[in-house]
Order: sequence, then C-alpha cells, then structure tokens
Amino acid sequence: MLKVLTSSCLQNRFHAVTTSFTPQVRRGTESNTPLLQVLGSLRSSNSRGPYLYRRFFCSDSTDGSEPNSEAKQVEGEIEVGDADSNASAAIVPTVFRPEDCLTVLALPLPHRPLFPGVYMPIYVKDPKVLAALVESRKRQAPYAGAFLIKDEQGTDPNVVSASDTEKNIYELKGKDLFSRLHEVGTLAQITSIQGDQVILIGHRRIRMTEVVSEEPLTVKVDHLKEKPYNKDDDVIKATSFEVLSTLRDVLKTSSLWKDHVQTYIQHIGDFNYARLADFGAAISGANQLQCQQVLEELDVHKRLQLTLEIVKKEMEISKIQESIAKAIEEKISGEQRRYLLNEQLKAIKKELGLETDDKTALSAKFRERLEPNKEKIPAHVMQVIEEELTKLQLLEASSSEFNVTRNYLDWLTALPWGSYSDENFDVLRAETILDEDHYGLSDVKERILEFIAVGKLRGTSQGKIICLSGPPGVGKTSIGRSIARALNRKFYRFSVGGLSDVAEIKGHRRTYIGAMPGKMVQCLKSVGTANPLVLIDEIDKLGRGHAGDPASAMLELLDPEQNANFLDHYLDVPIDLSKVLFVCTANVLEMIPNPLLDRMEVIAIAGYITDEKLHIARDYLEKSTRETCGIKPEQVEVTDAALLALIENYCREAGVRNLQKQIEKIYRKIALKLVRKDGKIEPQNAGVNEVKAESVHISDEIKSKEETQAGAKSVEGTNDDKPSENVAESLEAPVNQMQKPIDEDTHLQEVEEVTESEASKTIEKVVVDSPNLADYVGKPIFHAERIYDQTPVGVVMGLAWTSMGGSTLYIETSLVEQGEGKGALNVTGQLGDVMKESAQIAHTVSRIILQKKEPDNHFFANSKLHLHVPAGSTPKDGPSAGCTMITSLLSLAMKKPVKPYLAMTGEVTLTGKILPIGGVKEKTIAARRSDVKTIIFPSANRRDFDELAPNVKEGLDVHFVDEYKQIYDLAF
Repeated sequence: MLKVLTSSCLQNRFHAVTTSFTPQVRRGTESNTPLLQVLGSLRSSNSRGPYLYRRFFCSDSTDGSEPNSEAKQVEGEIEVGDADSNASAAIVPTVFRPEDCLTVLALPLPHRPLFPGVYMPIYVKDPKVLAALVESRKRQAPYAGAFLIKDEQGTDPNVVSASDTEKNIYELKGKDLFSRLHEVGTLAQITSIQGDQVILIGHRRIRMTEVVSEEPLTVKVDHLKEKPYNKDDDVIKATSFEVLSTLRDVLKTSSLWKDHVQTYIQHIGDFNYARLADFGAAISGANQLQCQQVLEELDVHKRLQLTLEIVKKEMEISKIQESIAKAIEEKISGEQRRYLLNEQLKAIKKELGLETDDKTALSAKFRERLEPNKEKIPAHVMQVIEEELTKLQLLEASSSEFNVTRNYLDWLTALPWGSYSDENFDVLRAETILDEDHYGLSDVKERILEFIAVGKLRGTSQGKIICLSGPPGVGKTSIGRSIARALNRKFYRFSVGGLSDVAEIKGHRRTYIGAMPGKMVQCLKSVGTANPLVLIDEIDKLGRGHAGDPASAMLELLDPEQNANFLDHYLDVPIDLSKVLFVCTANVLEMIPNPLLDRMEVIAIAGYITDEKLHIARDYLEKSTRETCGIKPEQVEVTDAALLALIENYCREAGVRNLQKQIEKIYRKIALKLVRKDGKIEPQNAGVNEVKAESVHISDEIKSKEETQAGAKSVEGTNDDKPSENVAESLEAPVNQMQKPIDEDTHLQEVEEVTESEASKTIEKVVVDSPNLADYVGKPIFHAERIYDQTPVGVVMGLAWTSMGGSTLYIETSLVEQGEGKGALNVTGQLGDVMKESAQIAHTVSRIILQKKEPDNHFFANSKLHLHVPAGSTPKDGPSAGCTMITSLLSLAMKKPVKPYLAMTGEVTLTGKILPIGGVKEKTIAARRSDVKTIIFPSANRRDFDELAPNVKEGLDVHFVDEYKQIYDLAF
C-alpha cells in the first residue's frame, strides 16, 4: 500500500537526509542482488548538509505495466520506523492510475529530459497551462507529459543562451510548440505547485501521437515498455558492472555525484538494469541530445551502452578537473610559501642591518646612476630630480603616487644628459664606409662628407635635418644605418607611417595611467648618447586623428631653432636635441606639409640606371644572396648578359628591391638543383660505405661503380678517364686484401676518402645566361617598347615618366572622315584632364602652324580626327606630351612621316612656346632603351641633362628648343 506524500513531506525531501538512514532490505528478494550491493558500496559515510539540487530521485521509476504491485513491493521491502522518513520514500498516491493517462498536458523542458524515478522542478510561465495543472491535480489525475524541446533549426545549441532558449519556449503555442517537441518523453506526476514552480516526478516513457487541443497543448500518448531481455545475460551483466565500476571511480573525484547517489539509494525501491541506465544518464552532465537518446532507447542493453559512454566521458572530465584543481592549488601554495619566506628574509636582514627599506634602496640606485655625469646634467634638471627624490621618501610605498614618482625618476636618471659619442672626422674613412654599403647615391654621400668636413673645421658638429626623397627600393632607409656607421654615431630608427597620435612624439601627461614619454626620449634612453643618428621613416605618410596632428608636433622636433629645448609632456623638462642628426625618408614630397618640408634639407634620389643596377647586382645583391642561400662562388656563375636581361625585361623600376627578389629566386632554384643532384649521387656511393664479407658482392659494387662513374663523365663531356681508373684501383685494393686479416677501421677510412674524392669530382658549375634565364624567373614581364621600326604618317614617339622609371609612348593620329566643316578631334587612351587639355591646345596650335606653312591646306577645318595614346589600359596624365601631339597632327595633315629614331617631350603653350618638364634622367634612359638617336628637350632642361652621367648621354643627339618652329624643322 502506497503512503501519502504531503507537501510537508515533500519539503522534507529538500532538506538533509542523513547517512544514518539505511533501508532495511528483506532477505530473499531481488534487492539483494550484486547490483544493489555494488551500488550500496558507493555510499559515503560522511555527514551531509542540506540538499539544494534541481533534480531529485524517487522509487517509482519503472516502465512496467503494474506500478501498484511494484509500489507494494517497495513498501514491503523498505521498513522504516520513522513516519516522515517512510513518507519521503514513497510516491504520492492517486486514485487515477498512470497507465490510464492516454491524454496529457505537454510540458516543454528547455535543458534536459526527465528520466523515470527523477525529481525535476520546472517553471511554468503560461497562466493557462498553470491553471490546467492545478485543475488536473484537484481532479485526482496529477499527471502531465514532460518532453524535451528541440533546438531551433540553423542555430547552434551551444551558442544560444539559456534565457534566449526559455524566451523562445514561452512564445511557442499550439502546433508550433508540438512541432518543436521530441516525440518520446516522460509521464510525470505533479507533486507540488508553488507559485509558478512545479515539481515533477518521472514515471514511465511515453510517445506523443497527435494534438488534442492547442490552448493549452494537450496530446495523445502511447505508453512505452522496455524490450524483453534476459536478466542472466552475461553481456548485460558485464555492461552494468562496468557502469557501476565507472560510477565508483567518478565518486572518488566528484563530490557532486556522491550527493546524487546518496539521494537515489535512500529513495530507491528495487534496482534493475534499466534503472541503472536511467540513473547514470540522469545524474551525468551530458548534453541534452545524448540524454534524449538514452530516454528514447527501449533496448536495455543498448541503453546501458549509451549510459556507459556518458559516464566514461564524465570520468575523463573529472580527471581533468582534478588535475586543474591540483595545479592551481600547488601554484597558490607555492606562491604563499615564497611570499612568507621573502617576508621572513626581509625581517631577518633588517634586524641584522644588512638591508635598508625599499625607498632608501631606490634613492641610492637613482643617485648611483647620476654620479658619472653629475657635472654635465643641467641645473634645472638636477633641481627637479632632487625634488622628486625628496618627495619619494615622504610617500608610502603602497600609494599610487609612489609608483608614478618612481617611474618618473627612472626615466629622468636613465637619459644620457651631456653624454656624447666620439665622432669620426676622417673624410676618407667615411667615404670608404659609404661606398662599401651602397653604389651610386653620390648626392647623399657628398652631403654627408660635407657635414663631416664642417665638423672637422669647427671641432664640433651640430645636428641637421635631411630628407631623402625618392621612389621605393632606392636605398633611402638602408643608407641611414650606413651614414651612422660612417659618422661613428649610434643609430635609432622609428617609422611614423600611419601615426595619428601626438603623444607618440610628445609623450603623455604623467596624470594618465600607463603614461610614457615620446619616441625621442625613448630613443635617447635606448642609444645612451645625446648625439645619435635618428632615421624617421615614411614621414610623408603621417596620419591625422582625433588625438591631434602629429605633423604639427614634428615641427618642434625638426626645427633647428627649437629642438635645443625640446619639451616632452611626460618629462616636463627641456631636452637638448641640437646635436642629433635627423634623416627623414619620403616617397612623395607633395604629401609633406609645407611648414614641415621647409625645415628639412631635401635630397632627391631619382633611382638607378641600368649600369648602376648592374653594378649593384654584381657587387652587393648577388654576394649577399649567395651567402644567404649557402652556395659557394665556384658552384654558380651568373653572366653579365643574364643580369642585363633581368634588369631590362623584369626589373625596370627605379629601385632595386624587385631586382633583389628576382636574384634570390634564381639562387633558390640553383640551390634546389644542386641538392637534387647531390641526392642522385648519394645512392651511387651508398654501397661503398658498407663492407661485405664476400668478395663477390664487393666486385659487383666495383663494376656498378665503374659504370656509373663512366656515365657521369660522359655527361660532363670530359675525356679524362683517370679519376674513374683511380676509383676502380682504390676499390680493388680492399678486394685483394679480403683474404688477409685487416683492420676494419682502416678499411672504412680508405673507402670514405674514396667517396669524398668522387663527390668532389662530380661538382658541376651552374651557369645562368640570357638564353636560360626564363627557366629561373619565368617569362619576361616587360617587352620591347618600340612598336614601329619606321614610324608611319601621323605617329610620333614621345617620352614619359612613370613610377617604374621612364618609358617611351607613341602618339597616334588617324583620319576618320572628311567633309565641309567637319573638323573635330576625338581622344582616347585613358587620358587625364591635363592631357586632354594638351590635346585641345595641340589641335589649335597645329591649325595655326599649318595655315602659315600651307595656306591652301584646309585639312583641319574639314577633317574629323582621332588621337590615341597606347596602351589603353594604362592611365596617363601630364602636360609634357604637347609638342608630340602637335607633331603627330601635322604629320597626318601634311602626309609626311617624321625622321626615324626621333623622340621628343615638352609642354606647349597656345603661342607655340616650349615649357620645361621633369624626369629628364628617366626619359633619357627610356630613349636609350628604345634605340632612339635624336631627342628634343625644352631649353630650360639643359641643366638637368648636363648633370647626367656621361654613359647615359653617350651616343645621343640632343636638341634643346624654345619654340615649336624649331621642332618643326628638326622633325620634318
């Protein structure tokens, strides 16, 4: 007979259940099986506190068809004298039997399924559902169906938060809720309802089939039973014993599981295999889908296997948890022990007078730093340091102000006040160093030698601000280090590209947490001298953000009149930077603000011509690349023709960075070829390193060795057969001595020497020449710029400047149609606005000139013309093509081709005046590359041309013009 469980009894279930409570099991029943004995051994004998869990356990967890008989059996098996304890071990009695429940309310479970025999509190927010549950309990049918809710499609259940999941459940109603529920759930008994909290006890598995009503959701259910199984089956027994064994291991590490087991044991009736599986899954921390699989499984053996997997995972998690806890405990205890020992050591030293306190030690350290340069430190700086040292003694070590003052003194005393490095005033030595590191760059080297010469005459040197401008890869940054070595100064580099915070240059105020001085103060502390060479890289790429304008902050730093008293926000004392040599680098001067540019001495680096690139590749790049790749000079030969072809067809840009990449590519492929060749040689020599016992094997080796050696010699194309004979003789010698007792070590040494001599003779030099250059670097990137051997009517070659250096381009003009008054000009070739205006000017000027030369020729008035500048995919702009366009139009109008091998450049005004252009060096190099013999430049560019190297000007017939009529005479 079942006992009544009142609400007060239910509350007792939430309170402490002491371990003195032990169910007394009758003899001769199934409860005395080994399963229950093993499970009973899991119980802890320690005293327990109050239980505060979300899941509890009861005895009526069977899925059988006769719950009343089982309940009677429980009542008969558990005999307890105390009424409250007896009540807590029973199920709430009902007149309504569980198997009569064919239509139940469907309650969604958001996190985990409810297992038979398990208590679970849930929260019901829907007032209609809550009212239906209360009504059902009053009608003596306190049962409902508990079903786990499925994860929403397209969402990760591990990512969605619990509050979001519950919110989604509360919003679901009717058929939407029905479609989101798992089919298999648990028939649950409603034990109590307190507010919106409902406590359920799982009874048996059920499967919902169809919706009866939607508000609230009521469903028809089928009661599920376990599949029949043999209790004496050895596999089932073994699986259950393994589950119990794993549970016992977990209990040793997890106190949480001990509480679950104690509660379950004290409230269980009979214990069978099915309940063991449910119990293991119910108390585990497995995810909801794994638990749902256990709930849906009706085969007891498979259910035990699923539970075993779950508890094994729990075991691994418990081990990891134990190791983490142990490591943290060891770390904490070690730190505490170290702290205590340090405190004891401090106390002992203080008692013995061996150590002063922290503040005294800090003050002594700061004064020790100042001692070597005390006379050189400015008076105003020394005054600030003394005041801060006095302040440090008055502050408590635990205060935040103490750390601020200590850091401030640390920076003040670490700076090299008045400490200068000995400079090099030897001009010849400096010139040698500069030439060692860089080829060309004569303007930069000349300026540095002038700087040294002035310093030698004065006996001391001042700082300067130099700006090196030029395209990428010409050596602006790398020459800074070379200049520092030539001057015997310390070198410090910092890049200001993208810098948008003024505090990076001027420092932060000390009031901010984590405040630091600016880059210049950090530089002085790092180099240890007050006269370093500071390379400010990418000064044309300064940013501007919400934290101020760094370009304006650089004005004080780079102004010779102001940087003698440079004020950093952090130090707040003036610093003398007048001895610092600043070298800035920039790609585009137009990007530098004018006030900042005005303070710098600009040296333009135009780039390298082909001859200079050839010298750089041969003397610098090839040598360093060969060392980097580990290749010896005698293994490789790269001819001058190959380097010239590499420069002309692959690396036409102004700098040499891409040239270095291509040379590295060549040497990497050579290294791979050498290693592969060595790999082919090794198997041939492998047999020599082994000493065989039988002479037959050795003679076979000698024979194969001779054949392979002869083959190698024939491939190399040499007629010298002596080395192979020597090899054969040296290998035959050990064969003849095989009959005699010999020393094995001596024999191995001889054979190794033979192997080394063979390997040295098979080294073959790799030669890279222009015909096989494409095998190493691929097909040429650049092709011949000369399209026409003889330019036809209406086509003239012009000269242009690009970021890759100079190039030649053709201006092509063609007649579209003729008719009275159809004079017009159409331009193509992706031209910019300036170049389009140049075309209009050229059209007008050419009409004026044609009218003067041939008054009866009305070509421009009656002709629709098309002017094109190939290549069409390349954007082009600039005024320097004006004279070329006029010549092209006149050539078409007069039907006269221009002189062969002629190129020109220059801006034209409406009156026919020729204005100067830029990029004379690059355009001259481009003309030489295209076999141009005659070049026309504006007269104003004569000085630029005269400054070019003789090898650039050699073989060129250059004309300088002021008006277009001079070009007319030269071209036609």
